[in-house]
Amino acid sequence: MYKKLLRKINNLSELVMKFSDKELKNKTDELKKRISNNEKEIDIIAEAFAVVREADRRVLGLYPTDEQVLGALALYEGQIAEMKTG
Repeated sequence: MYKKLLRKINNLSELVMKFSDKELKNKTDELKKRISNNEKEIDIIAEAFAVVREADRRVLGLYPTDEQVLGALALYEGQIAEMKTG
């Protein structure tokens, strides 16, 4: 399940990377609104992860790897994820 979602996140990440800072903020606001309107989280999780991944790149200068995204997805689902450091 996670690998399929990761592929979707990776595809969306390529699009989100092209957003201006304003577009990225607008997308964040849109996602917040969709959550507050009780849209199913599963319908927006890939978009949210892609946006956060891009924000990490722009603000911290770090781009989460696929393994880190998979770990984050496991944590989001309430699972425990053991990962190697580095």
